[in-house]
Amino acid sequence: MVGRFMHLNTLSLDFCSSLASLHEDCFSCMPYLMCLSMCETRIVNLWTTTAAVSKLPYLMELRFQMCLCCKDTGPCRASLDDRVKDNEDQIVCKKFRDADEVELPKYLRKMNLMELSSCLSPNLNGHAEMLDEVNDSNEFPGGAHKQDLMDANVKLKKYISHHPSPICFEKHYREYMIASLPQLEVLDNLPIGRLDREVAKSVFARYFEHLPYKRKHKESVVSLLQKREMGTSGNYQNSSKPKQPNICRTQHFFSRSLSAAKLGSSAWPLLHPVSSFSHIYKEGNKRVRPRQFEYNPSNPSLMAFGTLDGEVIVINHENGNVACCIPSIGGTNSVLGLCWLKKYPSKLVAGSDSGCVRLFDLNHIPPKVADARGNSSVATYYDFEQLTSVHVNSTDDQFLASGYSKNIALYDINTEKPLQLFTDMHREPINVAKFSHHSPFMFATSSFDHDVKMWDLRQKPVQPCYTASSSRGNVMVCFSPDDLYLLVSAVDNEVKQLLAVDGRLHMDFDITSTGSAYNYTRSYYMNGRDYIISGSCDEHVVRICCAQTGRRLRDVYVEDSDSGKSMFVQSLRGDPFRDFHMSVLAVSMRPSSKWEIIKVNLLSSSPRAEKYSYGQPICSSQNLGG
Repeated sequence: MVGRFMHLNTLSLDFCSSLASLHEDCFSCMPYLMCLSMCETRIVNLWTTTAAVSKLPYLMELRFQMCLCCKDTGPCRASLDDRVKDNEDQIVCKKFRDADEVELPKYLRKMNLMELSSCLSPNLNGHAEMLDEVNDSNEFPGGAHKQDLMDANVKLKKYISHHPSPICFEKHYREYMIASLPQLEVLDNLPIGRLDREVAKSVFARYFEHLPYKRKHKESVVSLLQKREMGTSGNYQNSSKPKQPNICRTQHFFSRSLSAAKLGSSAWPLLHPVSSFSHIYKEGNKRVRPRQFEYNPSNPSLMAFGTLDGEVIVINHENGNVACCIPSIGGTNSVLGLCWLKKYPSKLVAGSDSGCVRLFDLNHIPPKVADARGNSSVATYYDFEQLTSVHVNSTDDQFLASGYSKNIALYDINTEKPLQLFTDMHREPINVAKFSHHSPFMFATSSFDHDVKMWDLRQKPVQPCYTASSSRGNVMVCFSPDDLYLLVSAVDNEVKQLLAVDGRLHMDFDITSTGSAYNYTRSYYMNGRDYIISGSCDEHVVRICCAQTGRRLRDVYVEDSDSGKSMFVQSLRGDPFRDFHMSVLAVSMRPSSKWEIIKVNLLSSSPRAEKYSYGQPICSSQNLGG
């Protein structure tokens, strides 16, 4: 919106289907806005939306969905006084209460948003359930009476949504909005009372993380740097007690506090492609399409990726330069398996879905594509048909290959021979097999038969050490960097953390499902094992959760840097060298298919970087592979 609207106090953007996100200063030209309505838009991000709206100090009424009997953003007449209802209100409420479902616009039906909730409409179910829980426990926040709680519960359960925006289907949407926007008096035509605020505060504290590492308040980077130079943490101690130096605190406190300050300064992270690949073309000017990627374990600037057409390319993801390019390892088949060796980080095992498995050494591969024709591999292994993943053990002497079968092959890296074929380890195909980070004998398998199994090579894997089950087919599993946990990702956002020692459930991240049987989910660790990142192939969002509490820190929506259109998440990895950095393999289908690896820096804000420069570094095979 262009211009200045100093006297504007009411704005309606209802039915603006092109409105998908709010930018940081989008309301700066209307500082006195008091009433805002955005029903039936495409807005979905809780974090960026509240950050933009919070800059309106006088905003009192906000609406992303409307009550059926209300035409403006004000409180519904029926909700103002439940004890007095005229005949007209009763007829209207009864008419819509008897309706079987909420009428949704066509584009929302295509997005399957009705399946994001366990009920047919965004009826504030989470808020009502929270009230039920408090009611049953006889603990009433803020001195509220039981009758007040019951009345509020009935009001929420009777609420029928009309013309909702996608954001209304986000779990705990109402509580998040109320807790994040304390000046609001009315949300979605429902007045916000003292009890609503108390419940919202409780729900927010339980399910969301305001700042990383349990930081309670935002601090400026300058203030933290001053405290670091002065040798203080900012926490005042009792002067009667002698100060006790905390070595562990001094090592990690300020780095984590700086991360929290940077991340909390903006809800819009910096997204940019690893490379536009404009300088990497094949014959016929066909663009390279990445399908799998892995960070190098010892060189922070290197990343390898395999393509849909069989190439393996190693790139400096800080400046965009190609280190080397191998034209094809298995005809024109997709590269689904990639794994660097840890002790020899110049070496890389790559496997394609044709079954071809090879070992490459970067020191023996010329950097130019034209010079790499022919067999540039150091070793070639026996084929493993329908391969989906490869993984090297901690001592770099063996690797596993799994695929669209019930079997797993163990290879000797040095002799190039298969050591053993383990048959019928699962009842359905084994998509991913992973060695632990520290033991060369322990590995885990995940299968579409709903099971995850732990195995020990020293026991001749006939029987697993244990089996843990998911309610849906498992897409992948990975160990935490210290091997304390297993992170299991099943179809349609079923993400759980298990204790690696015995498979007991440690954390269920409770991510909302879409109802799709083809929404293949992948999750990895970030910042060591402090946070997990999770994305699914039918969605445009990467969710970031605390690994210890399960609380949601942030959602990042992936967009094409050229067109600004949303992209679907195919795979992702946390940067092993930089906290709160990750890369996402994403694809857009319209107007043409485009595959891109996008770097996400949560500690920098996208408006600050007008255009990313490579010269300045920054510290349906969808179901297959990790």
